[in-house]
Amino acid sequence: MKSRAAKTPDTPDTTVTDPALVKRAVKAAALGNAMEWFDFGVYSYIAVTLGKVFFPSGNPTAQLLSTFGAFAAAFLVRPLGGMVFGPLGDRVGRQKVLALTMILMAAGTFAIGLIPSYATIGVGAPILLLVARLVQGFSTGGEYAGASTFIAEYAPDKRRGFLGSWLEFGTLAGYIGGAGLVTLMTALLSADDLTSWGWRIPFLIAGPMGLIGLYLRLRLEETPAFAAEVEKAETERPKVPLREMITGQWRALLLCVGLVLVFNVTDYMLLSYMPSYLTGQLHYDETHGLLVVLGVMALMMIVQPFAGALTDRIGRRPVIATGCAGFLLLSVPALLLIREGSLLAVALGMGALGLLLVCFTAAMPSALPALFPTKVRYGSLSIGFNVSVSLFGGTTPLVVTALIGATGNMMMPAYYMMAAAVIGGFAVWRMAESAGRPLPGSAPSVAG
Repeated sequence: MKSRAAKTPDTPDTTVTDPALVKRAVKAAALGNAMEWFDFGVYSYIAVTLGKVFFPSGNPTAQLLSTFGAFAAAFLVRPLGGMVFGPLGDRVGRQKVLALTMILMAAGTFAIGLIPSYATIGVGAPILLLVARLVQGFSTGGEYAGASTFIAEYAPDKRRGFLGSWLEFGTLAGYIGGAGLVTLMTALLSADDLTSWGWRIPFLIAGPMGLIGLYLRLRLEETPAFAAEVEKAETERPKVPLREMITGQWRALLLCVGLVLVFNVTDYMLLSYMPSYLTGQLHYDETHGLLVVLGVMALMMIVQPFAGALTDRIGRRPVIATGCAGFLLLSVPALLLIREGSLLAVALGMGALGLLLVCFTAAMPSALPALFPTKVRYGSLSIGFNVSVSLFGGTTPLVVTALIGATGNMMMPAYYMMAAAVIGGFAVWRMAESAGRPLPGSAPSVAG
């Protein structure tokens, strides 16, 4: 049964949602995000091994930098993917584009598991790794904006925060799945077995995961908001020029970039960089370090839906502002705890950062789509989100590793998060509250 507009004397254009259809939409969107972050979790947690497999032997720091360089390279093409998939999603529909990004994402991850090592084919190995990462980056350029748009346009206005929070629940589930698998393999396999063949297993799992996600997405219908936009256009779906998606939405785009900056710098710092920081910079026991981060992510998963519901009650702005203030004030104390080295101190420091990060993961999936009107939502959000992620989020591990190497200052991760919090705080100060309100350009939406 479709979500449909219910015509009544009091609310002539209200969309009444089908709860079963909304639930299916949330599951399908969250699974794609889970698969994307399954790959990130695997790549981040096995970065030291990948450096040995794909790059010449020598300086371990140089190998790690090369591995993170390939990781960051994928983010350079994300804006290009956003410029392709975003406008396409506004033109032909969210569901079709999300099915396409799922195929490409799964193919890129699966291909990494098939690449021969540097010892086997020489320089061809890192080149093929880079190509696979570029395919992943191009496809993910349309993934997050599309998935958050999809959930936001299906969700009733008063539950958009709660339902949107499940998108990042999928992120954490995928990351825990990828990181947990690497942790298990690290514990069970010898270093030689992990380097020779074990590292391939997590990447090869992406194939079946992608097929499941594709099946779920192909079974979905278009969002009510997009269907209404098509109906208004009568004979042809509106084609909005790329220039209008940028210049016509410049204020919303700047706010989007600022919000995504603090969201992703802190996200990638905690979930992608900290495992390598614990082992590479602080010489922390690898297995214990991985388990601590997994525990933090499990804690975040438990809190996530409740925090999402909280954004529906008190608003997105107070929750995001709390996260920005927390990172500004607590980044240094948290990192000092982590550097103290005991298991309890590391767990407390990481746990504090994880709970602050939930302020963003719970609010952003519903706050970001509400910045843009329906006719350009997918396209403008894709551009703003991916430009910010490419310049600031995905480069975080590489930049912080380089800063520590250049300055010798082990507190650089804290300073980097504090700078991001200042920018994010200014953005949340300038944004409008969207909780409980219809999306711009869409009719009010209520639960059926």
